[in-house]
Amino acid sequence: MTSLNCLFCRIAAKKAAARIIYEDETCVAFEDIAPQAPVHFLVVPRKHIATTLELEDGDDALIGHLFRVANRIAGDKKISGRGFRMVMNTNPEAGQSVYHIHLHVLGGRPMRWPPG
Repeated sequence: MTSLNCLFCRIAAKKAAARIIYEDETCVAFEDIAPQAPVHFLVVPRKHIATTLELEDGDDALIGHLFRVANRIAGDKKISGRGFRMVMNTNPEAGQSVYHIHLHVLGGRPMRWPPG
């Protein structure tokens, strides 16, 4: 199920512009428009799920697929050997600004801890 009121649903449906770097029947990955690292892309499921709090038992394979796609792209972008960070924010205090779950993948520089 998609919502054309949702920016990421529109990107997945190619109704909104994005620099898409990967897509399959389950997800789409694209460059972040405000990168926080030399490499910063998002992996977004085609299924509209507003926050991680709405994940259901049947979504386990979907979430695993997002991580496998992120790993593949990180390898393609040559950041997997040095390391990269994957983040999925939930709700405003965590920094979620688009209410469609998405995996941020950041790399190409040392990451600090704690992050925020």
